[in-house]
Amino acid sequence: MSDEPNERTAMSPIRYDFRSDTVTRPSPAMRAAMAGAEVGDDVFGDDPTVQRLEAKAAAMLGKEAALFLPSGTQSNLVALMAHCGRGDEYIVGQMAHCYRWEAGGAAVLGSIQPQPIANQPDGTLRLADIAEAIKPDDSHFARSRLLALENTIGGKVLSLAYMDEATSLARRHGLACHLDGARAFNASVALGVPIATVAAPFDTISVCLSKGLGAPIGSTLVGSGELIAKARRIRKMVGGGLRQVGVIAAAGLYALEHNVARLGEDHLNARRLAAGLAEFPGLTIVEPQTNILFVDVSPAISAEFAAHLTANGVGATSSYGGRRQRWVTHLDVDSRAVDEALAIVGAFFENLGAQKAALASQAEPVS
Repeated sequence: MSDEPNERTAMSPIRYDFRSDTVTRPSPAMRAAMAGAEVGDDVFGDDPTVQRLEAKAAAMLGKEAALFLPSGTQSNLVALMAHCGRGDEYIVGQMAHCYRWEAGGAAVLGSIQPQPIANQPDGTLRLADIAEAIKPDDSHFARSRLLALENTIGGKVLSLAYMDEATSLARRHGLACHLDGARAFNASVALGVPIATVAAPFDTISVCLSKGLGAPIGSTLVGSGELIAKARRIRKMVGGGLRQVGVIAAAGLYALEHNVARLGEDHLNARRLAAGLAEFPGLTIVEPQTNILFVDVSPAISAEFAAHLTANGVGATSSYGGRRQRWVTHLDVDSRAVDEALAIVGAFFENLGAQKAALASQAEPVS
């Protein structure tokens, strides 16, 4: 299952918001950085705060250049269009965000054919499946040009060894490599390596600033100077050219300078939450590797449980008719919020009838 919900929880006052790490709000210090940002016209290339953000991102990821974009969706789209032309193809996982959750933009706007293949339970693509998907140089086929991976994917971390193997395979067949690294900093923290190590095997990497890093908007695309120059032109083409955007870039710069190391706290809180939820009957926990926790809820209690959370101000996304929930930890839900959310969950099970509790405990998890 992807880290994106396919059913939305009803909107209500939320005190403990575990729906996503996109819900974070700028801290007072981030707001101050935004208010004091030096600005210019970024379309003309003279916004100094954007320049500092792009230089910082490129340096952190060990690449020549970076480009600031409004969203991760646009960052992935621009990257795909920079690598591929009309009639070209990119190989990608069925559950990858840039294939499944971005409205088919590469095909619609770039005339780029996706070649999706199944993600394995650990989020990887089988090397044999990648090799089989690469087309021969034949006029009957789209031209295979790019392998797109995602790390993290559904909260799972791809290993350094796997990324090296997959990108090496792609390069042996003449393919470039893109990483949707919306949460790549979570991956680097979980792996215990610098973000540049995660980025090293890839030609381009898209990094979201508005998820766990806490900025209100924005992503960066990093890569070679040549590729980023091409991407800058495509950004303008798809409507991503912005003017005095330093007021927003300042938030992203603050996030890179202050909010990376603390991602480990989110991972700890996710494990704390998982351990607490695992104590209750009818809840089956998918052990989190980073800040995203999936919980399978017994059909016998799923509707009542979701209603209880909503009524008590706990936000979590759900799918499969409420049988699977996604809880995401972030800088706006600390360990105290985790404990209070667990207390609310506990109150539900205290009030649950013995017969329904027995039925719940016998339920099978979502496959």
